[in-house]
Amino acid sequence: MPQNVKLLVTRQFPANVLERCQRDYNCTLNPNDTDWPDEELIDQSFGHDAIFFSSGNKFTADVIAALPNEVKILATFSVGYEHIDLSAALKRNLVVVNTPHVLNEATADIAFMLMLCASRRAREADKMVRNSDWHGWTPTQLLGIGMQGKRLAILGMGGIGREVAKRARSFGMIIHYHNRNRLPEHLEQGAIYHQSAEDLMKVADFLSINCPMTPKMKYFLNTDKIKLLPNQAIVVNTARGGLVHDDSLISALKSGRVFAAGLDVFGGEPAVNPEYLKLDNVFLSPHIGSATFETRDAMGFLALDSLDAFFAGKEPLNRIA
Repeated sequence: MPQNVKLLVTRQFPANVLERCQRDYNCTLNPNDTDWPDEELIDQSFGHDAIFFSSGNKFTADVIAALPNEVKILATFSVGYEHIDLSAALKRNLVVVNTPHVLNEATADIAFMLMLCASRRAREADKMVRNSDWHGWTPTQLLGIGMQGKRLAILGMGGIGREVAKRARSFGMIIHYHNRNRLPEHLEQGAIYHQSAEDLMKVADFLSINCPMTPKMKYFLNTDKIKLLPNQAIVVNTARGGLVHDDSLISALKSGRVFAAGLDVFGGEPAVNPEYLKLDNVFLSPHIGSATFETRDAMGFLALDSLDAFFAGKEPLNRIA
């Protein structure tokens, strides 16, 4: 890779990823692990051929229009791309790539962790021990909901959803799913397809949200959808916070209509609706779906593979614009 290609790196990515960036490109690094505001991002982009960034940077139509002409490609360190106006990128012939597939297993692990922690009341159990409120075993202490024989409804049966299903089968769960398109039989592996998301909700003893965030899907899980769930369902979200209408879910958690929830993503994160913090039947984690050493390295390397291909005159991997 010619060292004359100038790459703007907007975050402190894993050390192995930054080492490769600096080895193969003429890099400008962000000394702080915080997202630049729009104006500073635009200012920093001058003199660079490419930008390697995370979902904290919002490439709106206005930001894309303000980028200098020498910027030819954007590489996002994420699967989701709702933070990028793809129409605006296409309009100015700006290539955009993302990092799918390599985080499927790690994110599915977290989805399953959330299912276990929510259904088995892990937050309450941990709190009881830490506060010295545990005074010995009792027959009815912290009774939760078992997974065996329960119906797991997966909203979005892409790579992550299929990995969630794989883990759930080993727990004896019955897999149901809704997807934009039905999967071929060899990928379904016996999972039951529902043509509408509303029908899926009706069988969701456990609901795992694994679909992309689109304008159409904003606040998908609202009061009306929650009413369709079986009583005392478990809700897990490892996709995007905006897929859930917080007030609706919080109300259902308070009433017991929803037994528990496990959330790794939040609308407006890092801000979290403070009502979640008051509830013992919610298990919270700070967007750690892909947070393993191996996965974050793989994400970075995949983005750099795409950049390498582009600047070698080849079609970049995982092109989304």
